[in-house]
Amino acid sequence: MAVSSPDLKAFLIATPFFGGLSDASLDLLISMLVERRFDAGAAVVSEGEPGRSMYIVHSGELAVSKLGHSGRVVRMAGLGPGDFFGEMTLIEMQNRSAAVVAESPTVLYELTARNLYAYYKADVHAYVMVLLNINRELCRRLRRADDLIAELTDASRA
Repeated sequence: MAVSSPDLKAFLIATPFFGGLSDASLDLLISMLVERRFDAGAAVVSEGEPGRSMYIVHSGELAVSKLGHSGRVVRMAGLGPGDFFGEMTLIEMQNRSAAVVAESPTVLYELTARNLYAYYKADVHAYVMVLLNINRELCRRLRRADDLIAELTDASRA
């Protein structure tokens, strides 16, 4: 179901994904979101599956994991309110890079590739701002991964 409420708008304004958007651009983007609910234990996305949408976490906790070379599931991150995921498939048009499972009852807001394209057609300046926001988050994640790799490499040499 499509969504629109003052409480949701206030929540979304406070998330990194929606930063810098005008009121009208924000309203347009919110009108494109679809609410999705998941029970604890439900798979939201599976590693390797085609992806055509991204999600903003409104409530709940989720686990991001990847299948290791040994066949063991490796937890990569936890997600909570205000986080978003799935954006990589919209940018690079590749299959999902990880699995995401709800650890508690969860409410997400989905933005499809088709709606993101419609947003581009309707307001190219706001679209560019959204892509900048996504890229900023990807850079933050890359910096954290770099730090972790350096830490693990340093520890293995000690």
